[in-house]
Amino acid sequence: MQLERTKLHFLRKKGTLTDRARVGISLHAHTEHSKEMLDFIPHYAEQLPIISYFWKKEKVKYVERYGREVDWTGAFWSPPLTGQMVYDIEKSQINDTGLDAFVSLTDHDEITANLAVVDTQEGKSVPISLEWTVPFEFGFFHVGVHNLPRESAAEITKTLIDFSFNTERQTEENLKELLVMLSDIPQVLVILNHPLWDIEMAGKERHRELLMSFLRTHSRYIHALEVNGFRKWSENKGVIEIAESYGMPVATGGDRHGCRPNTVINLTDARTFDEFVEEIRVDKKSQVAFMPEYELPIHSRQLASFADILKTYPDFPEERRRWFDRVSFDTGSGLGVVRLSEQGWDNAKRVWLRVAIWTLAVLGSPVARPIFRAARATKDRVPRDADFTEFEIPRLEDVPAEFSSRTV
Repeated sequence: MQLERTKLHFLRKKGTLTDRARVGISLHAHTEHSKEMLDFIPHYAEQLPIISYFWKKEKVKYVERYGREVDWTGAFWSPPLTGQMVYDIEKSQINDTGLDAFVSLTDHDEITANLAVVDTQEGKSVPISLEWTVPFEFGFFHVGVHNLPRESAAEITKTLIDFSFNTERQTEENLKELLVMLSDIPQVLVILNHPLWDIEMAGKERHRELLMSFLRTHSRYIHALEVNGFRKWSENKGVIEIAESYGMPVATGGDRHGCRPNTVINLTDARTFDEFVEEIRVDKKSQVAFMPEYELPIHSRQLASFADILKTYPDFPEERRRWFDRVSFDTGSGLGVVRLSEQGWDNAKRVWLRVAIWTLAVLGSPVARPIFRAARATKDRVPRDADFTEFEIPRLEDVPAEFSSRTV
């Protein structure tokens, strides 16, 4: 079945894209202002070979030292690059294809980076955007809110964040009110980011039920679903199929946290970001390009990103050079959640951690890619041609017509 709302381009090598569009749009990129929660670490550390061995030993030592298990509440890390660095890297990748570029940075519940970034092209404004954390039932979703009006962006962001972190505000009525508010601003684009990712670790099937519940209730206020540069092809394919069933286009989101540019971008002939928003919201059409790097095994790319995050950057400001300058944690010292470097952290005393970081760097290098390529499931191999890709659009007979974006 062919897609009605979205046109896909799978690129196998770098080159010009001027025969397909005039503008490339990079959405969903994180900067040093993004606070990335660390509550996922126990889940994954138990599963990683080599690292799991050291992880279990350190857990025992921690309990012996402090008399309690590690409290991951409030702990976070931040990506290494500034907003301007990320913006320039994203713009450069698109310009190298011969296209003009728009870049929308989306830190978690934060717009500081957007406000500080400057585009050297005269007259070009930088979209004010964020990745909004939306609690819903037993879990939560990440929603890309792009292109807020500059004069009211700070006030709107404060209102959205209040819903995210004030439990007394988290009612169905308040969520609907906020989504309506965003929808009533014509130039704002609302994208449901990585919708099929079990981000709350509830289990794949339970998360899918949560997603369908969210869409049944709020799909009329969502303008596109995201295909994500750091999710497997099979998952992104599932997102495309769900979007088609709701009459939505998909939009891209590279979700970069390290030093490498996004592996997915939108293509358009729009001359302004506002025109691009109208293309998605009103025309309900989208062109998506999967860059050549997206074809590389996802685990290899994820590990390469981890290596970027854990890398030391000698030219950075002193308080941002080492990974433990960019991680904040409550170690039980009485200081609360502060940077590890302020708590006397010393890498030299933790040989196991240096070994783990070295292991991640090796596994994320090109040398290890053949291993990941051989282990990759057939369903996760990126297609060579969208025209020969079979999509199975699910029937949503249990979704009332008034909730379908096709009828709005």
